[in-house]
Amino acid sequence: MPKKLFKKYLPTPEQIRQNKSFEYLGSLLHDPNLWHLNRRSVSGAFAIGLFVCYIPIPLQMVQAALLAILFRVNLPIAVSLVFITNPVTIPPMFFIAYRVGAMVMGIEIQPFHFEFSLDWLFLELGPRWRPFLLGCFLMACLSGLTGFISVRLLWRLHLLQRLKERKLLRQPKNSEPNNP
Repeated sequence: MPKKLFKKYLPTPEQIRQNKSFEYLGSLLHDPNLWHLNRRSVSGAFAIGLFVCYIPIPLQMVQAALLAILFRVNLPIAVSLVFITNPVTIPPMFFIAYRVGAMVMGIEIQPFHFEFSLDWLFLELGPRWRPFLLGCFLMACLSGLTGFISVRLLWRLHLLQRLKERKLLRQPKNSEPNNP
């Protein structure tokens, strides 16, 4: 993966250290591994960011930041990826998670109509929470693993392409074509 692409869109370490949302992390943000752009750091950040996307509790940014610090992977990428879940993407993602959990548990999928109220939360979600949480966990693991493997593979393919280009540049060029 091209480092220039990541560097272009990611905030600098100083910008994140000055962000009031991350003040509680203090000196933990001074670890240079949190800012490196290498295959291990970026693939680990993708795994964490995509895993946390499926955790159905608020403040996913904080969870991603803490996991990135714990595993010493790229902090900005891990935190940025949690924004995959937003008001537009959450309903289909969580519905798929519910379906996956129900299928694994062998439970019939029950149709429901969403209403933004506490009554709906207790009456409709009550009997569905087990397959929902199981599905969220399975989808989190699957998306995290897929992100990890995909970044590793793409990074490797990019590296092989760069090595091939270097090899072609080093070969002497013949000024005369070979005609038999």
